[in-house]
Amino acid sequence: MAASAVETAQSNPDDLFKYQNDCDRPGYRDFSHENKRFEKVFNVYANMHANQCVEFVQQMHKKWLNFEHGEYTIMEILGKLSHFEDECDPDVDFPNSFHAFQTAEGLRKKYPDKDWLHLCGFIHDLGKIMAIWGEPQYATVGDTFVVGAEFAPSIVYRETTFQNNPDLNDPRYNTKFGVYKPNCGLDNVLMSWGHDEYLYRVLKHNNCNIPEEGLYCIRYHSFYPWHTGGDYDYFCSDKDREMKPWILKFNEHDLYTKSRDFPDIEELRPYYQSLIDKYTPGKLKW
Repeated sequence: MAASAVETAQSNPDDLFKYQNDCDRPGYRDFSHENKRFEKVFNVYANMHANQCVEFVQQMHKKWLNFEHGEYTIMEILGKLSHFEDECDPDVDFPNSFHAFQTAEGLRKKYPDKDWLHLCGFIHDLGKIMAIWGEPQYATVGDTFVVGAEFAPSIVYRETTFQNNPDLNDPRYNTKFGVYKPNCGLDNVLMSWGHDEYLYRVLKHNNCNIPEEGLYCIRYHSFYPWHTGGDYDYFCSDKDREMKPWILKFNEHDLYTKSRDFPDIEELRPYYQSLIDKYTPGKLKW
């Protein structure tokens, strides 16, 4: 069987660049005016880019990282998202719960021996529960980016949506490195607030035993300006760069499995429950 674009990219930087560009191929991640979902998508990003500044993200950490929003199992959270639609997803308009199974099954088919990766595909968007609990979508969904440094050029709608962000003209935050040092590591920069960071923090707080590669996929799968746009490498540690191919493997299935060909959820549910029991058992504090 021929190697996938991601597998080839691991050993050939030119192919990695090709794969990253391919993530914006026609039919996927179309942020143009021609997309019928443009108005919804643009409005979420416009609000996100106006509001998500250092101070805002710090407030979100205080609000959500006390883990006092209830105790629920993974399946209970998935159930609460059964009718949730991500308004800034340019590709689909169906509930996120279907996408969970699609991503997981794509990864399961490609990497049958990596059950932890199947689980990561299954749970990766569960941080969107914040929207069900009252958080606006601009603080829940969408691509993420670094705050506390200049806004990278590959951010979606970069040139048209940041004019009201208070950090844009703040000399502490509007230079290339901002408040950070080169190669400080992504763990040491402040990311815009969303479902990636929230779920990652929930899993860490509850001492879940998903391998580190999987946790990276969960934490940074929406960080498109880095893993696809080619920005922010100057903040990366060697470890971040080593983990990047795993995120690209993951995103190949997060992105390209989106379709209205829905899997049989009830048939698949026992398998994913077994993975939950293995890696993230019982009720978690959210």
